[in-house]
Amino acid sequence: SFCGQCSSLSLSLSLSLSISLSPSQVLLVFAKEDGQSDAFWWACDRAGFRCNIARTPESAVECFLDKNHEIVVIDGRHSQYFEAEAVCRLVRATKPSEHTVLLAIVPQTSHPQTTHCTVHCVAHVSLSLSICRSGQRYVENISVSACYNELLQIEHGEVRCQFKLRACNSVFTALDHCQEAVEITSEDHVIQYVNPAFEHMMGYHKGELIGKELTELPKSDKNRADLLDTINTCIKKGKEWQGIYYARRKSGDSIQQHVKITPVIGQGGHSLRHRDRRKESVDARSISSRSSDAPSLQNRRYSSVARIHSMTIEAPITKVINIINAAQESSPVSVADALDRVLEILRTTELYSPQLASKEDDPHTNDLVGGLMSDGLRSLSGNEYVFSKNMSQLAIPVTLNDIPPAIAEMLDDEDQWDFNILELEAATCMRPLTYLGLKIFARFSVCEFLSCSEATLRCWLQVIEANYHASNSYHNSTHAADVLHATAYFLRKEKVKGSLDQLDEVAALIAATVHDVDHPGRTNSFLCNAGSELAILYNDTAVLESHHAALAFQLTVRDIKSNIFKNIDRTQFRTLRQAIIDMVLATEMTRHFEHVNKFANSINKPMAAIEDEGSDNEGPASIRNSPENRLLIKRMMIKCADVANPCRPLELCIEWAGRISEEYFSQTDEEKREALPVVMPVFDRNTCSIPKSQISFIDYFITDMFDAWDAFASLPGLMEHLSENYKYWKGLDDMKCKSLRPPSPP
Repeated sequence: SFCGQCSSLSLSLSLSLSISLSPSQVLLVFAKEDGQSDAFWWACDRAGFRCNIARTPESAVECFLDKNHEIVVIDGRHSQYFEAEAVCRLVRATKPSEHTVLLAIVPQTSHPQTTHCTVHCVAHVSLSLSICRSGQRYVENISVSACYNELLQIEHGEVRCQFKLRACNSVFTALDHCQEAVEITSEDHVIQYVNPAFEHMMGYHKGELIGKELTELPKSDKNRADLLDTINTCIKKGKEWQGIYYARRKSGDSIQQHVKITPVIGQGGHSLRHRDRRKESVDARSISSRSSDAPSLQNRRYSSVARIHSMTIEAPITKVINIINAAQESSPVSVADALDRVLEILRTTELYSPQLASKEDDPHTNDLVGGLMSDGLRSLSGNEYVFSKNMSQLAIPVTLNDIPPAIAEMLDDEDQWDFNILELEAATCMRPLTYLGLKIFARFSVCEFLSCSEATLRCWLQVIEANYHASNSYHNSTHAADVLHATAYFLRKEKVKGSLDQLDEVAALIAATVHDVDHPGRTNSFLCNAGSELAILYNDTAVLESHHAALAFQLTVRDIKSNIFKNIDRTQFRTLRQAIIDMVLATEMTRHFEHVNKFANSINKPMAAIEDEGSDNEGPASIRNSPENRLLIKRMMIKCADVANPCRPLELCIEWAGRISEEYFSQTDEEKREALPVVMPVFDRNTCSIPKSQISFIDYFITDMFDAWDAFASLPGLMEHLSENYKYWKGLDDMKCKSLRPPSPP
């Protein structure tokens, strides 16, 4: 069905429909307070309804006109106070009562054979037919549950039906005032509705059109005989049709229309058809319905628009799929086949997770990527791995002024990328996080932002550092200090600093500090396979990252002396907390490719396109500063800071490679000892090639990520280190050397 016309004028209608299904309002009309009125009051409260009470007919009408209640409960048990009939007439005489449900309370003696429930359409001598219009009776019962059930049935039944009717009326009011021609037809091409603009443009009166089939109307000779069959065939397949259609006005002249017909599945599986007709640049829309057998035009309107309102709201990916489906209709076969493949890919739930093919000749890559990108084999053995808390005695607090001269001199270079964190580790006796944290947090005015003292910050840093495991070769407080240093370095880069506000900066520094707190030196896969307490707590999903974030806040708020958030308001704390949690969770490797691809597609590509066009600087700034993209920048920043070891100077890169390898060796040893699945078999300390593992890690995780981050933040020094380090590992591998360094000359 497709006989819509379009307006010759490019006009649009802006009409706001203020209709929303907010909590229902109930008016209780009771002359005096008793158990029944109380029961309905508490039932309203339990249902989340808004409730008013009126004691007289006059006050009931006044309150009703003010609030327009959806349900009015009238006490009809005691005629000595007021006649329920009179209240009903007064309410029904008001205009808003058209969509209101009246509920009459009748005494039990009137219906001795009935149970305490709703009795429909039962005559009662004290109530007139005006109340019968409501169709509701409630036999006196002071049970709150009974009242609650009654109100809920009314709300889900009559109230919602009335709401849909009001919505239908509003939509058709909008259509009547629309200056674009609109028609509604049934599936069998019977015209059910045309708006005044349609009548004016086509020269017909609606009485000449409604109820007529499209085939009964005169058509232009330019319409081929098989056109209707072609359109129907397409629609029956559930596909869109678009093309040129000619219609004839009543005066005899023809109009060329650019028509788009879209089948839509509505409530109950019925198909609706949306047709988009254009004459030149004008857009007109028409909607069809199956309800051709309805007894009146008004009923057909209600049925059609009710189905429109019942349609499911589309998600962004659904819109993309629908656009591709539409594009297929006018595409060559080869393009349509390619789009089918695109749709197949888009329907997967893991859009950003690469499907890595097995490489029999590269077990290092298979084990490393598999171990980092999965949550384990889920083969729970019953063995549990429980964390041992590193709660060593805290050292004597220090301030920036109390830092030993040698350490203070060392910290003077903390703003340089080549800063040697391992020298700080040795100088501070394995407590680099507190010293470096005091310096960096002071540089970024964190205490001023949080309105906390340096003593509070110092205590907090010490508590966090004490909960890192010094026994871990890699995931200890030195690694946290290293990530904090990298994060601070990135925050000083021009584009990063110009994209984030101070809250973002503070959140990033705190997230870097706590991102691996209480790390056990084992991967998520190990914890899941071992059936650890944390894996059970976090449902085998982002186990460690969830634990780091949760524990960080537990440690912070449990003691006022170390609570750096104690002086900020609730709203600011919530915002800061969410930013910290999001960044810590972003360090989980299973979503690595998702974060990198989103960053490249949402920030790198649009900025590059604008710069290539030679536009002003406002465009890139607007891209960087949107809330969504600021989130991507923070995630990318902490991810790069977390795995920046291959971009450090060679000696630091070698040391960190040895430390992470030792942790993996230790995990493999424990897996074999405890008869657990071995997550990364290649990390056997007797056979592993460290250069190969580093090459695989750089190839699969580091290169693309740092290329994207460098394109945004401009980090030529880091990229130079990355290139030199890669050559170093490649050289060792070419020599068949499996260790960190080349063999000593004989």
